[in-house]
Amino acid sequence: MDEWHDFFLATSAAAGVLTGLVFVGVSINLEKIVSQSDGGGLTGRAAEALILLLAVLTASILLLVPGQSISLMGVEVIVVGGAAYAWIVTIQVLHLRNWSTIPSGLRMPLVLRVTIAQISTLPTVIAGIALLTVGFDGLYWLVAGMVFSTLAAMFDAWVLLVEINR
Repeated sequence: MDEWHDFFLATSAAAGVLTGLVFVGVSINLEKIVSQSDGGGLTGRAAEALILLLAVLTASILLLVPGQSISLMGVEVIVVGGAAYAWIVTIQVLHLRNWSTIPSGLRMPLVLRVTIAQISTLPTVIAGIALLTVGFDGLYWLVAGMVFSTLAAMFDAWVLLVEINR
């Protein structure tokens, strides 16, 4: 596990900084975000960005704790990944319930957003299962989940901080 220490240290630092920056950035545009009549799309997007980054941060911090068994690490990753997945899916399902009121030009971006969220969160859940079944090689799934989660959060942040001002 020592060979993973620097990776988790770097991801926890990066996720912590990015979470703070997204939080401040969303705060700057908060009035625009909550005033949009898009059925919760922008507020949901803000929550998704923060959830994805907080999942990366939390998993990284938990895996930095020394002396844990691989079983405990697997459970921790499943809980963090599962919670992030469930939370984001709930946000998106609530948004998708208003499908008929979503302008047709925003439907394809919404489908893309849902797809990216799945690609971002499911590898973390798979990583936890793999840690329990195949051992430390399951951490490579976690790398994919963390990279995709960070990229998806930055994509959401870009929309919330730049595209909203167009």
